[in-house]
Amino acid sequence: MELNILTVCYLLGSLTFIVGLKMLSNPATARSGNLVAAAGMTIAIIGTIFLYEDEGHRLQNHLWIFGGILVGGVIGTLAARKVKMTAMPEMVSLFNGMGGACAALISIVEFNHLYAAIEIPGYDVMPVGTLLIILLGLVIGSVSFPGSIIAWGKLNGSIKDFSFNGQHIVNLIILAIIVILSAVLLSGQVDNPPLIFFSIFGLSLLYGVFFVMPIGGADMPVVI
Repeated sequence: MELNILTVCYLLGSLTFIVGLKMLSNPATARSGNLVAAAGMTIAIIGTIFLYEDEGHRLQNHLWIFGGILVGGVIGTLAARKVKMTAMPEMVSLFNGMGGACAALISIVEFNHLYAAIEIPGYDVMPVGTLLIILLGLVIGSVSFPGSIIAWGKLNGSIKDFSFNGQHIVNLIILAIIVILSAVLLSGQVDNPPLIFFSIFGLSLLYGVFFVMPIGGADMPVVI
């Protein structure tokens, strides 16, 4: 029963995110869109904290969870109230970067859990579906984090444009290697999965830097 309620919480959270993003496209509804998305996130978080179970075990680290929520909430509130409207794109880029970093870190933690489970007798293959989701979170988060931080630096003038001849080709090569390594890891035919995984992580960070560095500061809101 509780699992069904948690599923409904996640569904409501997903729907409110979609509705909130749609409302953000119009200045007249942007503020309401933020509130709608925030409400969905609140529902998803509360559901996860109090209803989630893993093999009959509930979450135990409530102190860390609520401590993180409190610290993050205070910092976010103070930053949002202090920032000038003209500097809002810079703030959004930082928030995007932190979201990307969280996605990458969560992917790393989940991969470590998945890899550790291989040591369990009778469990010697990583589930492809789960591993695919972890890799998507890793790549997207790892590209978003450095890209967003560079976007923030370009918007405030602390980072200058940088490019070199053939950079687009280098970017495509890096992206191709990321895709190939991901396919190899998903195939399960590797002797050292962590080496492949963290190679993807490093290349994704590099791709995020190379992808954003040549783009002019005026185009940063589009990049974000």
